[in-house]
Amino acid sequence: MDRVTAYAHEVVSGRIVAGLSQRQACERHLNDLKRQGTDEFPYRFDPEKAQELIGFAECLTLAEGDEPQPLHLWGFQDFILGSWNGWLRLDGYRRFRTSYVQVARQNGKSVKNAVPAMFYGNFDGYKYPQVYCTATKEAQARIVLKECIKFINAEPELCGDSYTDGLFTIKEYAARIDCNVSSGEIRALGRDTKSIDGFRPYFGSVDEYHMHKDDQMYKLLTGGTKKLKECLVSVITTAGFNINSPCFELYEYCKLILNGTHQDETQFVFICEMDKDDDIWDESNWQKSNPLWTEQTLLSLRAEALKAKQMQGRELRDFMTKGLNFWVQFADNQYMNMEHWKACAADTTLEDMRGRECYLGLDLSSGGDLTSGALEFPLDIEGVKKYFIDSHSFMPAQRVAEHVRTDAAPYDMWILDGLITVTETLGGVKTDYKYVISHYRKLIKEYDLKLLGIAYDPHNADAFLHDLEEFGVDCVEITQSAKSLNDATTDFRLEVEAGNVIYDRKNKLLTWSMANAKTTSNSFGEIKIDKDPQAKTKRIDPVDAVLDAHKLTLSLANKYKKSVYEERGVRSI
Repeated sequence: MDRVTAYAHEVVSGRIVAGLSQRQACERHLNDLKRQGTDEFPYRFDPEKAQELIGFAECLTLAEGDEPQPLHLWGFQDFILGSWNGWLRLDGYRRFRTSYVQVARQNGKSVKNAVPAMFYGNFDGYKYPQVYCTATKEAQARIVLKECIKFINAEPELCGDSYTDGLFTIKEYAARIDCNVSSGEIRALGRDTKSIDGFRPYFGSVDEYHMHKDDQMYKLLTGGTKKLKECLVSVITTAGFNINSPCFELYEYCKLILNGTHQDETQFVFICEMDKDDDIWDESNWQKSNPLWTEQTLLSLRAEALKAKQMQGRELRDFMTKGLNFWVQFADNQYMNMEHWKACAADTTLEDMRGRECYLGLDLSSGGDLTSGALEFPLDIEGVKKYFIDSHSFMPAQRVAEHVRTDAAPYDMWILDGLITVTETLGGVKTDYKYVISHYRKLIKEYDLKLLGIAYDPHNADAFLHDLEEFGVDCVEITQSAKSLNDATTDFRLEVEAGNVIYDRKNKLLTWSMANAKTTSNSFGEIKIDKDPQAKTKRIDPVDAVLDAHKLTLSLANKYKKSVYEERGVRSI
């Protein structure tokens, strides 16, 4: 049996300790083998092609350490490299064009990407291939390049006795390796590289993607592959702290591929992580996140666990994230547990709210920033009080490009998704509130909504109030203080925790804002949300609007019914 399939069987059978995501990746391979030859699956697995890349890897020498020794791949490395090279389209070109691999720290990620960088750079029969090792900084990107250099220098045949007679020519000063067989090159690139346009990567490595603030480097590589018949852009990473990062978004997408929710035949996925309910202090679970498991791995993790258990805080987060490959929210004052929030996502839309009662909350910007509105619909579902949230925002046309750059947020894509309305009047530099009025008048008419009240932030609302009153409902000023917002802020979080909030899963702007929201408190312990003082461009306007709407809902719709917050024994003020 080929080494890729043999490893998959070992994992699925339980003979190798693995978490659910790792088993799903192996089950995907075994299921795909069964699908070969069917009309809906135009791919085949070639064990000989798989072995080409595996065999090349094991011709290399690990020079680092006490003595040079041949590189011997672990089973999970067989699985990854063999899958990349062995799965083919029916026309003979490789199936996978993108790859996402997430394992804990010190599991050979950089070494694993150095092997295909050299192979695809020089020995795959493709002339003039462009191979790129990328990261947020060129110094980080050089890590994979340096692994290539170590392999080359360890083999006389690869490096030769001069700059001209080897299979590779190292030009470390230029962060480049010339591939003399194919006339190609391997280069290290960071966001700080002077020129990062015009690339057409035959192979690209994106190192430690969790550290990337945006998807610029990833899109730079994938965007350059459109005309290539085969290519591979490989993301290698551990988990991180920022769940608003492009890496976490890609991680969640890949998890949906593994569980069968999404089908993407050209995306390879391999994630080694503990399962949701695993005890992090149980040593028998640690191997799930660390496929390159040795006695030294166990000893190192024991030392880290001891320190994490005693010191808590940052040490615990680092142990969970880097040692156990968990995505962990970093901020101590994070408003919402994002696992609870994302569990409330649904396919429900405004169409499902046709003819229902609702309350509108508005958060008005001071000028050219984000203005947001939120409709909250109280629902009774099988005797349980629930709330559906519809969030929409507005931004001046001339400020979009500026905010995409300063906020590192894809407002332009959210506009295309219909989550933001662009306002054109007032020079396009200041939000015209008439767009807000027009938007909600249109929704009320289109969906026959029964608007019962409007809650608004009094800041910047003076000229707007007359227009609001034309809706013919109560307009309630919401003071933006902890004393005023404490009950609604706390109650909404508890309703989310209880699974009683529903929102459209496609609203990524609302989720982005929810992850940005932090709590601040007054001397009485009452709370409200605020931005992180260190990240003023992480906007929370959509969440402010939601909480304004929720406060109004509680005060008007729940006069005779205790909220979750009150039922827990806390007196409303």
